[in-house]
Amino acid sequence: MDVEGARTYILRRLREELPITRTYHSLAHTLDVYATAIDIAEKEGVSGEDLVLLKLAALYHDSGFILQDKEHEEASCRLVREVLPGFGSTTEQMDVICAMIQATRIPQAPLDVLARILCDADLDYLGRGDFQLIGSTLFEEMRSYGVLNTEREWNELQVRFLERHRFFTPTNISLREPVKLEHLSRIRSWLVEHPE
Repeated sequence: MDVEGARTYILRRLREELPITRTYHSLAHTLDVYATAIDIAEKEGVSGEDLVLLKLAALYHDSGFILQDKEHEEASCRLVREVLPGFGSTTEQMDVICAMIQATRIPQAPLDVLARILCDADLDYLGRGDFQLIGSTLFEEMRSYGVLNTEREWNELQVRFLERHRFFTPTNISLREPVKLEHLSRIRSWLVEHPE
């Protein structure tokens, strides 16, 4: 399988075809998820073909935004099945990749180790120091698509999301969950300090 070719192909398409209004679901996000998935996989002891399939799932997980705004996971899987055979992927490999991509749909529902790693990589920033910086790109994207308008709406949404979210891998439960809870506490305080 030509993993490097598949990587180069999708990164070029993301760079050239994603709308500029996709400030969060961007090339930068894909590269972040890719690097984070590799990092978590190393800590979780994943290697070999499993690691290769995880890398491809990370690279293609949001590629559907090239094609459509809604149900992007479905569109991402369509791209996987159209593109990856040309780089030597088998039907079985694409099934595994698509199962990982589908697991990232909110609310996340990973059924195996690889999907748990991809789900945690996708939302890793929730428990990191760059939480506010990355969150601001999501706020900007949601505003540009008319999903919400005010900072208060954004922070109310963040509280609901963080309360429901959970990490799945021992790595992220240990490293990211405590920081995520700190972020949640700060946003709750902001809401108290900024009543409507």
